[in-house]
Amino acid sequence: MEFIVIGIGIVLLCLIGGICMYGCPQYDIYSQRMAGQAVLAHAQSSREVAVAEAKAKMESADLLAQAEIKRAKGVATANKIIGESLKGNEAYLRYLWVNNLAETKDEVIYVPTETGLPILEANRMNHLNRESK
Repeated sequence: MEFIVIGIGIVLLCLIGGICMYGCPQYDIYSQRMAGQAVLAHAQSSREVAVAEAKAKMESADLLAQAEIKRAKGVATANKIIGESLKGNEAYLRYLWVNNLAETKDEVIYVPTETGLPILEANRMNHLNRESK
Protein backbone atom coordinates (compact mmCIF):
# COMPACT_ATOMS: atom_id res chain seq x y z
CA MET A 1 0.00 0.00 0.00
CA GLU A 2 2.83 2.23 0.66
CA PHE A 3 3.94 1.86 -2.94
CA ILE A 4 0.54 2.90 -4.21
CA VAL A 5 0.62 6.08 -2.12
CA ILE A 6 4.13 6.85 -3.32
CA GLY A 7 3.11 6.11 -6.90
CA ILE A 8 0.05 8.34 -6.64
CA GLY A 9 2.25 11.08 -5.10
CA ILE A 10 4.73 10.83 -7.95
CA VAL A 11 1.94 10.91 -10.53
CA LEU A 12 0.39 13.95 -8.84
CA LEU A 13 3.79 15.62 -8.66
CA CYS A 14 4.38 14.99 -12.36
CA LEU A 15 0.87 16.21 -13.17
CA ILE A 16 1.39 19.43 -11.18
CA GLY A 17 4.81 19.91 -12.82
CA GLY A 18 3.27 19.45 -16.28
CA ILE A 19 0.51 21.95 -15.53
CA CYS A 20 3.14 24.46 -14.33
CA MET A 21 5.25 23.90 -17.44
CA TYR A 22 2.22 24.57 -19.61
CA GLY A 23 0.82 27.39 -17.44
CA CYS A 24 3.94 29.54 -17.02
CA PRO A 25 4.37 30.43 -20.70
CA GLN A 26 0.64 30.96 -21.00
CA TYR A 27 0.75 33.31 -18.00
CA ASP A 28 3.68 35.22 -19.56
CA ILE A 29 1.66 35.67 -22.75
CA TYR A 30 -1.36 36.82 -20.73
CA SER A 31 0.68 39.30 -18.65
CA GLN A 32 2.38 40.72 -21.77
CA ARG A 33 -1.02 41.15 -23.44
CA MET A 34 -2.35 42.97 -20.37
CA ALA A 35 0.76 45.17 -20.20
CA GLY A 36 0.36 46.03 -23.90
CA GLN A 37 -3.28 46.93 -23.40
CA ALA A 38 -2.32 49.13 -20.44
CA VAL A 39 0.31 50.95 -22.53
CA LEU A 40 -2.19 51.39 -25.37
CA ALA A 41 -4.84 52.75 -23.00
CA HIS A 42 -2.29 55.17 -21.52
CA ALA A 43 -1.24 56.36 -25.00
CA GLN A 44 -4.87 56.88 -26.04
CA SER A 45 -5.56 58.80 -22.84
CA SER A 46 -2.50 61.01 -23.39
CA ARG A 47 -3.60 61.68 -26.97
CA GLU A 48 -7.10 62.65 -25.84
CA VAL A 49 -5.64 65.05 -23.26
CA ALA A 50 -3.36 66.63 -25.88
CA VAL A 51 -6.27 67.04 -28.32
CA ALA A 52 -8.45 68.59 -25.60
CA GLU A 53 -5.66 71.03 -24.66
CA ALA A 54 -5.15 72.00 -28.31
CA LYS A 55 -8.90 72.58 -28.76
CA ALA A 56 -8.97 74.72 -25.61
CA LYS A 57 -6.04 76.83 -26.90
CA MET A 58 -7.74 77.24 -30.27
CA GLU A 59 -11.03 78.33 -28.66
CA SER A 60 -9.14 80.71 -26.39
CA ALA A 61 -7.32 82.24 -29.37
CA ASP A 62 -10.61 82.67 -31.24
CA LEU A 63 -12.23 84.38 -28.25
CA LEU A 64 -9.22 86.66 -27.74
CA ALA A 65 -9.31 87.61 -31.43
CA GLN A 66 -13.03 88.40 -31.19
CA ALA A 67 -12.40 90.53 -28.09
CA GLU A 68 -9.62 92.41 -29.88
CA ILE A 69 -11.87 93.04 -32.89
CA LYS A 70 -14.64 94.37 -30.64
CA ARG A 71 -12.14 96.63 -28.84
CA ALA A 72 -10.80 97.95 -32.16
CA LYS A 73 -14.36 98.63 -33.38
CA GLY A 74 -15.05 100.52 -30.15
CA VAL A 75 -11.91 102.63 -30.57
CA ALA A 76 -12.79 103.33 -34.20
CA THR A 77 -16.32 104.37 -33.22
CA ALA A 78 -14.99 106.61 -30.44
CA ASN A 79 -12.50 108.22 -32.83
CA LYS A 80 -15.25 108.81 -35.37
CA ILE A 81 -17.47 110.43 -32.73
CA ILE A 82 -14.63 112.65 -31.51
CA GLY A 83 -13.65 113.58 -35.06
CA GLU A 84 -17.24 114.48 -35.97
CA SER A 85 -17.70 116.55 -32.82
CA LEU A 86 -14.54 118.58 -33.52
CA LYS A 87 -15.50 119.47 -37.09
CA GLY A 88 -16.46 123.13 -37.32
CA ASN A 89 -15.56 123.66 -33.68
CA GLU A 90 -12.53 125.91 -34.09
CA ALA A 91 -13.28 127.97 -30.97
CA TYR A 92 -13.22 124.89 -28.72
CA LEU A 93 -9.98 123.62 -30.29
CA ARG A 94 -8.38 127.03 -29.79
CA TYR A 95 -9.58 127.00 -26.15
CA LEU A 96 -7.97 123.57 -25.59
CA TRP A 97 -4.77 124.78 -27.22
CA VAL A 98 -4.56 127.87 -24.99
CA ASN A 99 -5.20 125.78 -21.86
CA ASN A 100 -2.45 123.35 -22.82
CA LEU A 101 -0.06 126.26 -23.37
CA ALA A 102 -0.41 127.11 -19.68
CA GLU A 103 0.91 123.65 -18.76
CA THR A 104 4.03 123.92 -20.90
CA LYS A 105 7.14 125.33 -19.32
CA ASP A 106 10.33 126.14 -21.19
CA GLU A 107 9.21 124.09 -24.17
CA VAL A 108 9.35 125.02 -27.83
CA ILE A 109 5.91 125.08 -29.41
CA TYR A 110 5.59 125.06 -33.18
CA VAL A 111 2.54 126.94 -34.39
CA PRO A 112 1.33 125.98 -37.87
CA THR A 113 0.89 128.76 -40.39
CA GLU A 114 -1.75 129.06 -43.09
CA THR A 115 0.20 126.67 -45.31
CA GLY A 116 0.35 124.08 -42.54
CA LEU A 117 4.12 124.44 -42.04
CA PRO A 118 5.50 125.40 -38.61
CA ILE A 119 7.72 128.42 -38.10
CA LEU A 120 11.11 127.11 -37.08
CA GLU A 121 13.21 129.14 -34.68
CA ALA A 122 16.58 127.43 -34.76
CA ASN A 123 18.43 130.64 -33.93
CA ARG A 124 16.31 131.18 -30.83
CA MET A 125 17.40 127.82 -29.39
CA ASN A 126 21.08 128.69 -29.98
CA HIS A 127 20.49 131.98 -28.20
CA LEU A 128 18.89 130.22 -25.19
CA ASN A 129 21.76 127.71 -25.01
CA ARG A 130 24.35 130.53 -24.94
CA GLU A 131 22.50 132.30 -22.11
CA SER A 132 22.34 129.18 -19.94
CA LYS A 133 26.16 128.66 -20.12
